[in-house]
Amino acid sequence: MTELLMWVAVMAVVSWLTLIAASLISTRAWSLRGLQRSMGNRDQLPEPAGLAGRAARTARNTLENFVLFAALALTAHASGATSPWVLFGAQVFVGARLVFIAVYYAGVPYLRTGVWLVSVVGLGLMLCGLF
Repeated sequence: MTELLMWVAVMAVVSWLTLIAASLISTRAWSLRGLQRSMGNRDQLPEPAGLAGRAARTARNTLENFVLFAALALTAHASGATSPWVLFGAQVFVGARLVFIAVYYAGVPYLRTGVWLVSVVGLGLMLCGLF
């Protein structure tokens, strides 16, 4: 496996974990009632608010950005792009996404947007490396 594909795999795991965390937090699966709710059909879950809402938005945003990252990384891999900008951009993206998740969970609004922009810069670096 190439280092670039390793970053894709890491980001896939991170995306999956944010989805699981959002689900567990929204159902409060650590309690008996929450565990029953999470194992049920989830037909009448309350609208997530507070940490549960942030976790759900973090998961959705992470998944949306993972699609863009994976498309660029897999295009670079398939085309044999050898520019160091592709790998550096992938590293910037994944690092920024990890910080983004923590900052979003903590509820820090302006810093969250700044960190998100750093991840977009990572995508831009990857794109530049393709050309």
